[in-house]
Amino acid sequence: MPAPASPCTGVCRIAPHDGLCAGCARTIGEISEWPAASAARKRAILAAVARRQSERMRST
Repeated sequence: MPAPASPCTGVCRIAPHDGLCAGCARTIGEISEWPAASAARKRAILAAVARRQSERMRST
């Protein structure tokens, strides 16, 4: 299985209230880890991003 593509949307701003990127919902650690991460780790990051985005939708 190929490695997942980056979720980067080009809107790269870390929100001070939650420490997440406004564009892709990753933490700065996840963003910096991405290029060297294994495919399994990238899928784990994407799963965390999906949870965060779902939580953002519920809270708005």
